[in-house]
Amino acid sequence: MLACARIGAIHSVVFGGFSPDSLAQRITDCKSKVIITADEGLRGGKKVPLKANVDAAIAKAGGVDWVVVVKRTGGKVDMDPVRDVWHHEAAAMVDTDCPVEPMNAEDPLFILYTSGSTGKPKGALHTSGGYLVFAALTHEYVFDYREGEIYWCTADVGWVTGHSYILYGPLANGATTLMFEGVPNYPDNSRFWNVVDKHKVNIFYTAPTAIRALMQSGDEPVKKTSRASLRLLGSVGEPINPEAWEWYYRVVGDSRCPIVDTWWQTETGGILITPLPGAIAQKPGSATKPFFGVVPEIVDADGKVLEGEAQGNLCIAKSWPGQMRTVYGDHARFEQTYFSTYKNKYFTGDGCRRDADGYYWITGRVDDVINVSGHRMGTAEVESSLVAHDAVSEAAVVGYPHDIKGQGIYAYVTLMKGIEPTETLRKELVAWVRKDIGPIASPDLIQFAPGLPKTRSGKIMRRILRKIAEDEYGSLGDTSTLADPMVVNDLVDNRQNKKANA
Repeated sequence: MLACARIGAIHSVVFGGFSPDSLAQRITDCKSKVIITADEGLRGGKKVPLKANVDAAIAKAGGVDWVVVVKRTGGKVDMDPVRDVWHHEAAAMVDTDCPVEPMNAEDPLFILYTSGSTGKPKGALHTSGGYLVFAALTHEYVFDYREGEIYWCTADVGWVTGHSYILYGPLANGATTLMFEGVPNYPDNSRFWNVVDKHKVNIFYTAPTAIRALMQSGDEPVKKTSRASLRLLGSVGEPINPEAWEWYYRVVGDSRCPIVDTWWQTETGGILITPLPGAIAQKPGSATKPFFGVVPEIVDADGKVLEGEAQGNLCIAKSWPGQMRTVYGDHARFEQTYFSTYKNKYFTGDGCRRDADGYYWITGRVDDVINVSGHRMGTAEVESSLVAHDAVSEAAVVGYPHDIKGQGIYAYVTLMKGIEPTETLRKELVAWVRKDIGPIASPDLIQFAPGLPKTRSGKIMRRILRKIAEDEYGSLGDTSTLADPMVVNDLVDNRQNKKANA
């Protein structure tokens, strides 16, 4: 990434857990000419076939001139003699002098793909000047970074958090940033805290999904480590529930480290709503107040700006330096997605509540995007994947509350005539989506449904599906406008997320 930035090449980093098809989609969309990969990756003790996935993606997408391969595990991989080069061999052939390419502030720095509520992922484009200023400034103030401290953001560099708060923000500030390859529970549940002790980490920034997963195995794996070096804790990726916040504060931080619960998005480039440690009193579960210069507004469905205590849709009324500039190759989609819902405002796609003290509480997505372990997943993407299977005639995907991931993926599937729902088919569909999009998109629950609730114009009533998936079927609201109100009874009777006492 830094080498690309130095020579003025635009990078587009893709998370290693994505499938060849997802990778091919991204290669095609931004017309990549060069791909940098490794023979294999390692994640939680398992090997990930990165080079094989790249080969499969290029076979589908085409147009790639060079593949540079880093030798990571030494695993056997196929090398195309014309197209593929080993990184260590190529590096040995060039000298160490690499002149810096001067860039204008608005020249592109990188593209990062993010899931939309419709169809294919969007290439969020960030620029050289504003993005770097905003990443550096927010890193310095939100984490109260002091010279010589060890800062660790546990994100994967394939997501925006890794771009802004492992790499660009910290390094622009001359910070010591720790990079971690792995997962929080391998080889055991003390992994994070052992790393904290080993490297004397002062600032620790992770996701609620990791906190919830570690919380399930109790306090002991945390308590057997010292963590005395920790001074500040952070949370990112999704709203943190108050129980997880309290555990993080009390057990991980020994009730002495402030928590910065940060709200922002791939599109925003950096943190927009956040406590400032020591300056803003915390409330467990609230992102608290806007960062300097950020102007949030809560609007109702008609776009009316709500004052004081209110609940509605979160917009940002004024620009900020880290804002994405366009959807790469599709500026009309950029305007349509972010600026058409509410005139002259950036619409975040998130719901929000502001309390009597002016604190902001993010309530989750209001569009058809779900947040699984801090990763955004367009429901349309998962639906298209399911429908591509021969046995499936129709699919609707919603999120539902999941104890660890925040939201799980709940799929309603209508099968082709003559095909019987079986456990084998259910497993096959989960594997199908996993292969098509990647493990993060695997449905947690699949309900085979003879029909879906639709309006007379044929629109699927997702509100009803969400309520059933949440086991809140008593408050479905008006179902009289449905083409066939009877389908609802079947869906309720066969719901997959029944509470134990139901």
